[in-house]
Amino acid sequence: MDRTAPVGVFDSGVGGLTVAREIMRQIPNERIVYFGDTARVPYGSKSKETIIRYSRQIIRFLRTQDVKAIVIACNTASAYALETVAAESDIPVIGVINAGARTAAAVTRNGKIGVIGTLGTVDSGIYKKVIQDIRPELEVTQKACPLFVPLVEEGLLHDSVTDEIASRYLSDLKSKYIDTLVLGCTHYPLLRSTLRRLMGEDVTLVNPAYETAIELKHLLEEHDMLRMEESGADKENREKYQFFVSDLAERFTTFASSILPNEVRTTKKINIEKY
Repeated sequence: MDRTAPVGVFDSGVGGLTVAREIMRQIPNERIVYFGDTARVPYGSKSKETIIRYSRQIIRFLRTQDVKAIVIACNTASAYALETVAAESDIPVIGVINAGARTAAAVTRNGKIGVIGTLGTVDSGIYKKVIQDIRPELEVTQKACPLFVPLVEEGLLHDSVTDEIASRYLSDLKSKYIDTLVLGCTHYPLLRSTLRRLMGEDVTLVNPAYETAIELKHLLEEHDMLRMEESGADKENREKYQFFVSDLAERFTTFASSILPNEVRTTKKINIEKY
């Protein structure tokens, strides 16, 4: 495998940009091809069979871009599709759940962990399973927060409506006296300041986006696929970061530019159903 090949990253929409951002920070020499399935967001309310079908289509598209590894930057797709698509792939495919679960199990002080996510992620029970596989004695409380994704996608990151909804969602977790909260959806780090304020300083927020970027770095190192410093010719001949979506390219570019200033020049719309 060509170590100069890009890493593929995909999500149901814009949330996976938090994972792309951490990859850019932790392994800055890597090229990235990002796909956001903006025509079919949200994934959290869809069936396992549908999520597997979507994930297969996206991976087939990313393979046309000659990627050397794929990061499923979506908790729902990681929960429902990772095991299936990784077994079908001849290149590494990782998700965002294992790294976040390992960190939560390691940092909790009182053994009480909260997980917030989409309906799909929570219904799958995947975080609870992975955390308790590591430390069976830990108490894991899950809470579905289905309105967080549309609030983020609408750009309502600092809004009284978001505060009110978040307060209602988090009240159950606060009553359990958790000391660690896993942000079990890649959209949720964009609400980090709100979640931090509502949960209090004593609760550790675990951001699986960061942990996944570190896992990817170690994976590429293990396979001798880590990209070295790019040459001047590389910089001139190709864009380091490329962005594709299944709908609403201009809207995606506007939102993505607020998360990744100066990195999102253009976004291309493709027909993902062809793949």
